[in-house]
Amino acid sequence: MLVRRLAQAVVTMLIAVLAIFVAVRVLPANPVIAQFGQHAVPEKIEKEMEERGWNKPLWQQAIAFVGQMAQGNLGESFARPGEKISTRLSQAVPATLELTFAAMLIAIPVGVAVGTVAALWRNSWPDWISMAIALLGVSIPVFFLAICLIVAFPSMPTGYRLPPGTFHDLHTEFYFFESLLTGQFQLAAISARHLALPAIALSTIPLAVVSRVTRNSMLEVFDADYLRTARAKGASLLRVIVRHAFPNASLSVLNIVGFQLGMLLSGAILTETVFNWPGLGRYVVDAIRDYDYSVVQACALVLACIFVTLNLTLDVLFLVFDPRLREGNRS
Repeated sequence: MLVRRLAQAVVTMLIAVLAIFVAVRVLPANPVIAQFGQHAVPEKIEKEMEERGWNKPLWQQAIAFVGQMAQGNLGESFARPGEKISTRLSQAVPATLELTFAAMLIAIPVGVAVGTVAALWRNSWPDWISMAIALLGVSIPVFFLAICLIVAFPSMPTGYRLPPGTFHDLHTEFYFFESLLTGQFQLAAISARHLALPAIALSTIPLAVVSRVTRNSMLEVFDADYLRTARAKGASLLRVIVRHAFPNASLSVLNIVGFQLGMLLSGAILTETVFNWPGLGRYVVDAIRDYDYSVVQACALVLACIFVTLNLTLDVLFLVFDPRLREGNRS
């Protein structure tokens, strides 16, 4: 099964590469004209098109593009000649991933706790309040909540991942997680302050979705005979939830967490724009504004690659946690 999933992932990426290539080429604006302006000399535009291969037939450009992507060569920025896209992405992608993981660190435990409480006291006031909060979390637009948070907490920093000029000896772009793991707690605290508001804003929708899925999954499990048997034998409520109920309800939660993680990566664009967070979303917005198509297609490819990797990881986790899938594959 894993080999089949790997083959599907490769085919999906190939389709994604071709789809992104076609989508960028059919856009009405010419990136070369956008780079030099409407009054650029035609000979200069023609020369630039020839150097970049944009004057060749579309199928030749597609083959060259796929070969370039297969080698991991994302090219140079149209708007900023000489700037390698991979260099900027090596900074922007970790910033987005760190923000996304921080949002999920808020959404998963809080969502599971809220959903479990709602299931335990179904059709009572804790259930109604929990589900009302979940509905509110799904309904409020992220950008509006982000603006509200900035207004409500004016002392919290926005716009940087660390204060300008902060000295650090971190080796990766995962500022918060690396400083935490290496014992630089003061730096981790500073980084967490910058991370707090964007992560809270980004976590609201997955938190609401996780809480609703957890509630429904728990309600199904609570009605099972083996749980009533466990309670009849004198097992405590906490043991029933932790030992019996949650492991059986976790597959549905795991599925929705993987889906929400992918949605967060693409949905981080609005949050990063509002908070001026230097991640992948802001990089894409700047590229669209500058008609920098090479950057747009590179960012789209990175997001597609992350989606495919997430789905593949979920398939592996389902195989690990669900024995029925392993038995099905053997048969």
